[in-house]
Amino acid sequence: MLNIQRVSVMNFENAIRGARNPLNSWSRSDSSYDEKGNYVLGENDLSLAVKLARAGSDHRKYLRQIFVSLDITAPLYWWKEFDTYKVGTVANSTSTMHKIQAKEFVREDFSHDRMDESTLEVLDTVIACLEKERLAFLEDTSNRQHWHNMIQLLPSSYNQMRTVTLNYENLIGIYYARRNHKLAEWHTFCDWIKTLPYANDIILVKEKD
Repeated sequence: MLNIQRVSVMNFENAIRGARNPLNSWSRSDSSYDEKGNYVLGENDLSLAVKLARAGSDHRKYLRQIFVSLDITAPLYWWKEFDTYKVGTVANSTSTMHKIQAKEFVREDFSHDRMDESTLEVLDTVIACLEKERLAFLEDTSNRQHWHNMIQLLPSSYNQMRTVTLNYENLIGIYYARRNHKLAEWHTFCDWIKTLPYANDIILVKEKD
């Protein structure tokens, strides 16, 4: 399971202006904001954006200035793979260490959409054990044993929400590295990438080729 919410795409105007700096071609810029406040690339700017995007990472530096912020809820096993992408990305997560005891453990806290019935029974047993340890810890927070039991028993299917900031250059690398991955969560993420503004033109650059 992977859920994406509260997406913001920022800084298109400044990124495109910067893309024109090397040739001082600002007078050719023809983009503007629509009535909804979205920055719409004009024909000239879109042509330049596509040309630079396809020319390779040395030429498409402007993509590193198009920022995307979003909230991702995903299992810990997916976050371990996402953490490969450190350069140009920032993430603030909900805290397992500080807040694991804050709410009741329920099945919906875990990614289980592809488990069979027998495995779900095992998961339910683990959830019951976690909930028992949580209640015991709340009874006596000075006894850290119950807290350690929760932390070390917690399955990698436990869902965590993080607020993530990355850029269009990051997304090119992620898309082409992960679009055929065996984890369904990566397919969900790559499908979301394709919905971003001008993704077909400047993120899916190899599709153009």
